[in-house]
Amino acid sequence: MKNKKFKHVLVVLGGTSNERSVSLESGKACIKALKSLNYKISTIDPKKKNFNLIDKSKTEVIFNALHGKNGEDGLAQSYFEYLRIPYTHSGIISSFNAMNKEISKEIFKKNKLLTPNYFIINKREYNFSKLNLLIRKKNLLFPIVVKPVNEGSSIGVKIARTLKIFKKSVESLLKKYDKLMIEKYIPGQEIQVAVLNGKSLGAIELVPKRLFYDYKAKYTKKAKTKHIMPARLNKKNYKKILKIAEDAHSSLKCRGVSRSDFKFYKGKFYLLEINTQPGMTSLSLVPEIAAYRGITFPKLVEKILFDASINK
Repeated sequence: MKNKKFKHVLVVLGGTSNERSVSLESGKACIKALKSLNYKISTIDPKKKNFNLIDKSKTEVIFNALHGKNGEDGLAQSYFEYLRIPYTHSGIISSFNAMNKEISKEIFKKNKLLTPNYFIINKREYNFSKLNLLIRKKNLLFPIVVKPVNEGSSIGVKIARTLKIFKKSVESLLKKYDKLMIEKYIPGQEIQVAVLNGKSLGAIELVPKRLFYDYKAKYTKKAKTKHIMPARLNKKNYKKILKIAEDAHSSLKCRGVSRSDFKFYKGKFYLLEINTQPGMTSLSLVPEIAAYRGITFPKLVEKILFDASINK
């Protein structure tokens, strides 16, 4: 890397979302990496100190290591924009659109990116008899995926294999969330692609010990998923999925790093969602993909830092 663009970095970590513990782990790993490259580091945890208390005069750049609500949905980014401090990862609108699965799905469809069929249900309009008729009308066969519209790290995602489990899953989630996505379940290979500054780094295949790559599979060592790098695809399909991930990154106007989640089934790649604040823990996928490309963890963090800006 050439001369440092910034010298003093404010790392934002922790926060108030369900992914607080993962954010703390990501943030600590990034702090260690930046210190190894001789950056001066300050930290802020928005659960303990409000963003309004950031000293603008002493803050050159913000490394956003938050995950989940209020960290990767545009809220934190709006504070950084207001303060006019360059920050890492995607901007306000891109972050909001990516976090909201309903909006991102519409953007994928508009850009001709294949994604599983779905529909949205609202708590205030919920009626199971009507919902049962709707899944038949939409030709959604079991198993069916039920998930919150705006959570990350697979929090709240349920795979219902029977009508009874489907009803239980929906009613359980509606106690916590106002909107749910009902989505066609796609079997096949689970593949994720990292994109850095608009270019794909590589595709990794996941073979979870659990039913799917859920929160525990992502962050619990006992439930650790088998990682296959590079993904088991022929050369043509490997190149194809890298291009689709770049298109997904571009369609949402993402910045810095993103990770797109796919299922590969019967020769087709189904784009499930895109993550604009992917994990940077010891079990995280983006660092693993980068390492395969010869990019060390500190250099990956620095590359993300170098793309920090405002007004995007």
